[in-house]
Amino acid sequence: MSELSIKLNWKRKEEELSPGKFSSEHEVSYNDHYMVKGDTAPDWGGSAENTNPEQALAASLSSCHMMTFLALSAKTKWPVLSYEDQAIAHLGKNDKKQMIVNKIDLHPKVSFDHGFEVSHEELEKMHDRAHRYCFIANTLDSGVEVNINI
Repeated sequence: MSELSIKLNWKRKEEELSPGKFSSEHEVSYNDHYMVKGDTAPDWGGSAENTNPEQALAASLSSCHMMTFLALSAKTKWPVLSYEDQAIAHLGKNDKKQMIVNKIDLHPKVSFDHGFEVSHEELEKMHDRAHRYCFIANTLDSGVEVNINI
C-alpha cells in the first residue's frame, strides 16, 4: 500500500511552555514543495490568517470527493467542465464530552459542457457513489453530508 507523508515543524516562540500562553502556529510541508501555515482555529486563539486542522480535514474530504466524482464522471462520459465546493466542518462534542469534528457538509456545484444535462436524481446518485468510494469519507465513516448545488 501507499505511504503518503507531510512534514510538520513547530518551534516555541515564548520563554516557556505554559497552558494557554503559547502559540500553536506551525508549518506543514507537502512533498517538500508546498508549505501551509497551520494554527489552532480562531475560536481557540489561533490566527484566522492560518489554516487550522479542522479546515484541513474539510479540505481533504472535499478534494477526495471531487476527485472521486471526476473519476466516475470520466468513466460514464459525463463532460464535467468545472467543479466547486464550499465545505464546512462543524465542531461539537461526542458522547464522552470531547471536542470533535462531528459533521462536515459538502456543497458541490458541477457544471457540464454546453448541451449536456443530467437530472437532479442522476446527479444525486453520482455524488452518492463518489461519497461511497472516497477514501477520506470511508476513513471518517460518518458525519458527512453532501448538499448538491445546482
